[in-house]
Parts: sequence; structure tokens; C-alpha cells
Amino acid sequence: VAITILLIAVIISSIFLVTSLFSQPMPNRQFYVGVEYAYADDATQLKALVDKVASYTNLFVIGSLGISFNRTALDESCDYINKAGLNFIVLFTGLDQYTKWPDNYEITDWMIDAQQKFGEKFLGIYKIDEPGGNQLDNGPSQIINTTITYADTSKSYVDYLSQMINYYHPYTPGVFTADFALNWFDYKANYTGVFAEFVGNESENRIIALNRGAASAFQKDWGVIINWKYNQPPHYLESGTEVYDNLALSYSAGAKYSIVFSYPNLTSTQYGILEEEHFSALKKFWVNLQSNPDCFGDNQPEAAYVIPKDFGFGCRSADDRIWGLFSSDSLSAKIYHDVQTLTSRYGAKFDILCDEPEVIVPLLPGYSQVFYWNQTIE
Repeated sequence: VAITILLIAVIISSIFLVTSLFSQPMPNRQFYVGVEYAYADDATQLKALVDKVASYTNLFVIGSLGISFNRTALDESCDYINKAGLNFIVLFTGLDQYTKWPDNYEITDWMIDAQQKFGEKFLGIYKIDEPGGNQLDNGPSQIINTTITYADTSKSYVDYLSQMINYYHPYTPGVFTADFALNWFDYKANYTGVFAEFVGNESENRIIALNRGAASAFQKDWGVIINWKYNQPPHYLESGTEVYDNLALSYSAGAKYSIVFSYPNLTSTQYGILEEEHFSALKKFWVNLQSNPDCFGDNQPEAAYVIPKDFGFGCRSADDRIWGLFSSDSLSAKIYHDVQTLTSRYGAKFDILCDEPEVIVPLLPGYSQVFYWNQTIE
């Protein structure tokens, strides 16, 4: 009798445990969270970072040309990431650059092979870092250097960038970048997804508004990458608490990807600028993501702000340059202050759109309020 009672108790406990596990809330959408290994070219160091985060992330970004130039190191790294159960994205540069190295391989062939070998774990490639930011801030990779009008610049930027991006689409599941400006025009050029950069003390809510609005208009995915906050030691990233809060914010706002940036070669520690408090933040976020994703709140957009077509404005200040080629104009200060007002009023619950009716008109009924640049916003 005692054995029978014990068996019944074990069966009941097992049923309760299984029921409890399956009744826990789970993320109701596809979502990727992870880290980027950037700039360094040490495959052993990369593997150590994979080992560190594999149990509480599902995405790893190889942001190292030193790794991708060396096909042996790249294959070895991707095999390792795949065996750890993580999805991955790989940074590549121009095709011609890979003929200068001993491995001398065709990266498009590698992409096709990777799809066959890794299946859905290979999410795609990272191509052309910060194209909009380089354009706006006259960076070394600025795409358009001379122009006459906003419309000419917009068309030239999108046409040139789309040529570079579209070349790779037949070979890879996705083409991604990270950017801090001109996100609308990145998406118009046909990126699969743009990782909006949470950088310095810039407003995360404004950054979300710019990126999510553009992604929605062009029916694409979007994400966030948590980047530099400080430019000198002892710390480069924001605190662990801030990392957690920004991961939660990105998820609640509808992002599909949330990435924490790592630059291994800037410190003497094994994991570079990622510190234990950042790993703890990722762990905490992962646990809550699995058990109670509703705890992050809801920051879905309620309002939209429409700025003029072809207006390549960074919205960082009233005198931010336009396309990196024109000084601020008569609209710049108003648009900047409108964005500040809406950020204060709505937080992360508003989107910024460009006045291109063919792509935004279908979206507008989904917002409770729509504001235009030529209206008075009080």
C-alpha cells in the first residue's frame, strides 16, 4: 500500500511539474538577444565569449573582419557558435578584399554553403557599418559627397546603397547594419534589418521612433544595439542596470533583435568592455523573457510624427546638419523641438515617418494621433 501511495504521489507531482512548466508565459514572438564580438580577430577569445553567454542568449554577431578574412577561423567560429545552439550574423566587407588574403575565397559561395550547413541558425550578414551615420557626420565611408538638393541626395544615397545591398540578397537570408542616423533611407535601400544604436547620452526613445517608424513603413524587422556610453576607461558601456532597462525597453517597443556590443581589445580582461554586471543583466533579462515577458511592459506606438520627404536630418540638435552636406534650415529647429515634445509626451510610444504617402498611408490608421511637421504641436 505504501509503495502504491508513493507511486501515485510521484505521478501527481510529475503532472503538476509539467503543467506548471507549460503554463508559464513564453515570448509570443520571434526574438533574438545576444552580443557582438567586434574588431578583435582571436577565435579562441571569441569562443570564450560564446561559452560565457550561450546559456542566456540566442544570438551571436561576428563583427570582426579579422575573423571573416580568415576562412579557417570563420568556419571554426561558426561551427562553435552553432554547436552552442546560437543563431549568428557575420560581418563582411567588399568582395575584392577577400582576394588579398591567403584563404582567397568567394564570400558569396561561403554564404550559400552556410545556409546549407547551418540552416536557420545563419541569419545573414552585416554589411556596411553605419552608412547613415557616415553620411550625416561626413565619415570616412560617406556615400554622397556633393549634391544640389535634398531630393537629389536622397535618391543618390538610396540608389547607391541599394546596389551594394541588393547584390548580396540572393546569397544570404538577410543583410543587416547598425546605424544612428538616416534609418529611413537605410530601410528604403533594402536592408533586412537595422540595429538602432543606443549610444552615448542620446535619447533611446527618439532612436526607437526613427528606426521603428522606418521599419514599419517598409515592412521590415528592426532591432537595437547597446553601444558606447563612455569613450575612456574604466568603463565604456552603460551600467548593468541600464543595459537591462534598455533590453527591456527594446523588447517592449517591438524590436526583433537586441544586441550588446563588445570590443574585446580595449581592456586586459577576457571579455573586453563587457563586465560581469553586463552579463548579469543579460541573464536577468533572459530569465524574465522566458518566464514572464509581460513584465517588460508595453511600448507599442500610439502616435506618429511625419517629417518632410527627403529630409535627411539627424534630429540630435536644432542645428544638426542635413545629409551631412547642408546646414540646418528653417525647418530644423521646429522639427527638433517637435520631436523633443513628443518624446516627452509619449516616451517610446511614437514613430517618426517621412512624408512618402505610398508607404505611410496604410500605417496611419493604426495611430491614435498623427502630427505633421507643418502643424503646431503644443
